Amino acid sequence: MDSPTQSPVRHRGAIAELIDELRTDRNGHLPTRQARRRWIVGVTLVVGAVLLGFSLSATPGDSRFYPLTVALGVVWVVGGFLAGPIPAGAFPAIGRHSPEGAPTYPRRNAVLLGVSVGLLVGACFVVGAFGPRLIPPLNDLIGRVLAYADSGSLVAIAAITLGNGVAEELFFRGAVYTAARPWHPLVVSTAIYVVVTMASGNVMLGFAGVILGAVCAVLRRATGGVLAPLCTHVVWSVIVLFALPPIVGV
Repeated sequence: MDSPTQSPVRHRGAIAELIDELRTDRNGHLPTRQARRRWIVGVTLVVGAVLLGFSLSATPGDSRFYPLTVALGVVWVVGGFLAGPIPAGAFPAIGRHSPEGAPTYPRRNAVLLGVSVGLLVGACFVVGAFGPRLIPPLNDLIGRVLAYADSGSLVAIAAITLGNGVAEELFFRGAVYTAARPWHPLVVSTAIYVVVTMASGNVMLGFAGVILGAVCAVLRRATGGVLAPLCTHVVWSVIVLFALPPIVGV
């Protein structure tokens, strides 16, 4: 029987292994046809940024908001797949190895990792939302974005939010990340994501883009695909959509 003093050591070992795995780049060899991919990504970015700016310039309750945001999601998805392929990715089971001693890489671990990180990032945003309440201009900026959730059908808003979250990951952590290789794709894809997000004209949305974009880019690097960052984005979106409005007074 293991002694109680061994469990902290094992626990620290598992944490160290997890950190090492998150630092590992699992994106394989540099893909071919990068020039074509970058052209498609560039055109998609311009069209998407324009649509994002128009969609968030519409006032809450404006009938244009729904078709514009749906069109934006379609642009990200189409651009992502045209520039493809988009890998799903996988993540090793911490502490578990095959009979040959090699770590196993089931895709469900990428899902579990993405969901766990999404819960953590979402919780940080909820706690952090109490700070801007003390600064009215910042609170107003957050409220402008969340006001869309308080206007119209909540089901429709939730569906569009989650759908566009999936679309963004397919494009930014899929096509853009791949197109940026080998030039520091984690940094480049995050920077591009933030710049496009800032097309909304809302500084707080850009700030959220920095954090979410960086976290999802790390997950793309660690898993070699979009499955984990996609799960993180969806979970984060659900938390922000339903937990933040009462905090900021929307």
